[in-house]
Amino acid sequence: MQRTGNLAGRIGRWSARHRRAAVLGWLAFVLAALAVSALVPQGELTGAEQSLGAPAQARQILDDNGWEEPASEMVLVQRDADVPEAAATAALTDLVAALRATPEAANVVSPLDGAPLVSEDGRSALVTLDIAGDPETADERLAPIQDAVAAVADDHDGVRVEQFGGTSADLALGDTLDEDFQRAELLSIPITLAVLLLTFGALVAAVLPLVFALTAFVGALGMLSLTSQIWHVDQSAQIVMLLIGLAVGVDYSLFYLKREREERAKGAGPVDALDIAAATSGRSVLISGITVVVAMAGMFLTGFSAFTGVASATILVVAISVAGSLTVLPAMMAWLGDRVEKGRVPFLRRRAEDRPGRVWPAVLGVVLRRPLVAGLLAGAALVALAVPALSMDLRNESVNDLPQDLPVIQTYNRISAAFPGGPSPAEVVVEAPDVQAPEVQAAIADLRERALASGQMNDPIDVETNDAGTVAVVSVPLQGDGEEQASRDALATLEDDLVPATVGAVDGVTAVVSGDTADSVAFDELMAERTPWVFAFVLVLAFVLLLVSFRSVTIAVTAIVLNLLSVAAAYGAMVLVFQEGVGADLIGLERTDGIVNWIPLFLFVILFGLSMDYHVFILGRIREGHDRGLPTRTAVARGITSSAGTVTSAAVIMVFVFLTFVTLSMTSMKQIGLGLAIAVLLDATVVRAVLVPAVMQLLGDANWYLPRWLRWLPELRHSDAAPVAVPAPRAAEPEVPVGAAR
Repeated sequence: MQRTGNLAGRIGRWSARHRRAAVLGWLAFVLAALAVSALVPQGELTGAEQSLGAPAQARQILDDNGWEEPASEMVLVQRDADVPEAAATAALTDLVAALRATPEAANVVSPLDGAPLVSEDGRSALVTLDIAGDPETADERLAPIQDAVAAVADDHDGVRVEQFGGTSADLALGDTLDEDFQRAELLSIPITLAVLLLTFGALVAAVLPLVFALTAFVGALGMLSLTSQIWHVDQSAQIVMLLIGLAVGVDYSLFYLKREREERAKGAGPVDALDIAAATSGRSVLISGITVVVAMAGMFLTGFSAFTGVASATILVVAISVAGSLTVLPAMMAWLGDRVEKGRVPFLRRRAEDRPGRVWPAVLGVVLRRPLVAGLLAGAALVALAVPALSMDLRNESVNDLPQDLPVIQTYNRISAAFPGGPSPAEVVVEAPDVQAPEVQAAIADLRERALASGQMNDPIDVETNDAGTVAVVSVPLQGDGEEQASRDALATLEDDLVPATVGAVDGVTAVVSGDTADSVAFDELMAERTPWVFAFVLVLAFVLLLVSFRSVTIAVTAIVLNLLSVAAAYGAMVLVFQEGVGADLIGLERTDGIVNWIPLFLFVILFGLSMDYHVFILGRIREGHDRGLPTRTAVARGITSSAGTVTSAAVIMVFVFLTFVTLSMTSMKQIGLGLAIAVLLDATVVRAVLVPAVMQLLGDANWYLPRWLRWLPELRHSDAAPVAVPAPRAAEPEVPVGAAR
């Protein structure tokens, strides 16, 4: 046969001929990546990188003045109404004595010293302290303090004595995220293997994509240790990286392997079958992979470090999966040959081959007979599902999104109830040549008086200064839980009225408001400004990529419109579950108070990239038939039915992998998982099986429209076979054998 001329075909053919070099090169890369990950710790997001706007300015002031934030903790001493006050006082006295006798605890402050650390009802008291030594290693000295608190709690059964702080919370949440990561691995890998066994009915063929995807993830993880030195990441980036990498890695190898097996079943020799797979499926993998990378690159336009960290991790695992699918995968397939069918399970093979070959041709026959009706019904269903998205309520991620069964979170909630705004107060950062100057101190005292008089802020209002006397930080607890509207209103009062009228009015003084609530407001403002640019970037580049790949304005436009429709439907489904509470109990959701504000943009870039997997793969098969001279109807029928089994298997794998997110502890991870799973399910069924053939049938030859002034674009053929004359299919059904979708 004529040899392929496209890039994917050339790479695949070289790898098949030099399989030893390709396989050994891949193994060397993976081993080197393992060594890098062991030697180079990942660069983690700093506090300054997680701040925006005024909070970022405040952080910069503190850094410039050598401010060292101590690792602070607080201990709640709380009694119920039926417990005598003397019992709580005894527990408080013992606690202060125990902490001051613990070398690791410094700057212990309590109501016994006259500090305003007693709740309004008199039943709760706080003891604050710092962990001695370097804040960066405070976790190493936390245990003795926790032991001292636990000992006091054991000695006073009727009084609640509990600890909360940044260090203790980070340790508890870190352990929870580690457990989540392990759960994601334990669930996703067996599920993926089971679906692959159902797809291929052979152990070797099922294991090959899974092993490839896992090695691609390991390689990407090692490279992340290097790239994270530039784009810092947090712990969630690794979870997203695993599940996205597993999904695309398995999908890419599935496309390749299924096409090679299909060509072998048609009678092609081993070399020719692999060559065809490289030129067709390999090319689809290359295009879809580039699309995912382009979509994720849009996250860099946000300028938010948490987004750029996740984007860099996702781009890495997708790019490495694409590179591996074009090199080591054809090399392994060439080495295995027909031995890839080893470990055949006849029962599974029968189910995998029969079901797609019967269902999809039947559905497609109905769609092609009545394309207008089918398209309108499918489109209306997706629009109806998307309508709830119009009432989407975006909210900030808060402590309520964390596992509520963690003792440290329960303690936080009790402190918040007894001391509103206490655990995460607003902070007014004051910079002056001398913050101890009488006029500055008078302004700070005036700020405190006005804050309490406003009724929107509470005690304790604390003031800390650096050793040089150039910076003071005034902690002001806000009304509310820090996330609700009451907290935002209090922040606006503090930022717009109180600070300018007090410390901000002193000559030579710079005063900036920071804190968790200020961070949330700054993030919302950034998203409102940058989201349109991200959407425009992704849509324009995706259009250009599709236009160049398929040389059709119509294909590019319809692909983008259909992708946007499936994304909107996924948004609507998320609103129904996470805002309206439909089926919330089924996924262990305790609160239904809206969508976390960063998730819609994050899901958009991921979904837009991933949905191109199926679209490019199916369009590649359709264009392949068109390039061979088939009428549009026949090309559509054959392209969709011949790829139906592969798309179904790939979608099932993605759906189940993404549903593992729903089992994780954090609400944001549940929202990501359910949104991705629903979008992929809709995309692979309603969109690809109904809307795509209906729209293409209605458009006819207009599918391939390319303006004269764009005909200079390179012609990238999807098949090098000579055109064939095929009679038009009967109106009753697509002219495809029942078993064609194997």
